[in-house]
Amino acid sequence: MSKLTVGPWIAAQKLPSREVARDRLAFLERTRVRRETPSVAGFPLVGLGGSCGKPCFALPYVLTWTEENTRRLEELAAEFGCYVEYGAYPHLKLHENDQEVGAVQDWTTFGMVYLRPGYERAEELLVRLAGLLHPDRTRSNHP
Repeated sequence: MSKLTVGPWIAAQKLPSREVARDRLAFLERTRVRRETPSVAGFPLVGLGGSCGKPCFALPYVLTWTEENTRRLEELAAEFGCYVEYGAYPHLKLHENDQEVGAVQDWTTFGMVYLRPGYERAEELLVRLAGLLHPDRTRSNHP
């Protein structure tokens, strides 16, 4: 799998320059792109992270953190050369340079995954996280 393919959608959301920061019509033109929301590997893009600007994908279930799924998260992170940093929610960061490549949020009525669009394995990470964190998953029947 590859990097995320939502670059044009993300670029269209961002403020192109400070000169248009107060331009309501320019804002409305940027938001027009939101009417056609892309998806990656079947997961709908629901927006961008407020502070990080990473694309955010909805998981099709409510996520509740447990001892078991946080351990599985750490195991998966290791497979991707990452460690988990637990802040308000878990962030996956590369060992080699501490770059954040993903985060998983459970604050809402569904789980959300934020991914760095340029990360080479972003789509694979999304798919693996979705399967790993599913509430019906157990070690005995899901490798």
